[in-house]
Amino acid sequence: TIWVGTDDGKVHVTRSHGGTWTEVTPALVATGAPGDRAVSRVFASPHDADTAFVSKNGFRHDDFRPYLYRTTDGGRTFASIAGNLPAAPINVVVQDRRNPNLLVIGNDVGVFVSVDAGREWHRLKANLPTVAVHDLTIHPREHDLVIGTYGRGIFVGDISPLQGLSAEVV
Repeated sequence: TIWVGTDDGKVHVTRSHGGTWTEVTPALVATGAPGDRAVSRVFASPHDADTAFVSKNGFRHDDFRPYLYRTTDGGRTFASIAGNLPAAPINVVVQDRRNPNLLVIGNDVGVFVSVDAGREWHRLKANLPTVAVHDLTIHPREHDLVIGTYGRGIFVGDISPLQGLSAEVV
């Protein structure tokens, strides 16, 4: 399964190694996503081939609302998981490889994490400056969160304690 998003707001998925593509943008728009905002990231879940996360970014339109969506049925339907995220464009979203409920986003004011699959978000401070975060990855062996910022550099930190968190533990 391959997911792609474009800067004109479209999202497509293929299950045939690129042989045929299905546009899922109408399902995303039906959820309330603006059709003309750039897709900043599509992240395919490492846990389930039918699950993916889509972030859209409206900064080119002076639109600073957080747009974040999840599909669990291969793009037939989407649900917003932006919840209590601040008004800042989302640049990147990742899902943890160990804990499917652990989500991390990078936006124009920092990094936010959710331990309950996007119902509630918390700012990850850990001495991070208030800076635009444009890339994230979780190292598969070291379990380090690698944060790429716009113009400031990179930050690396062990998130294994977050991987064991759940709403019940908190």
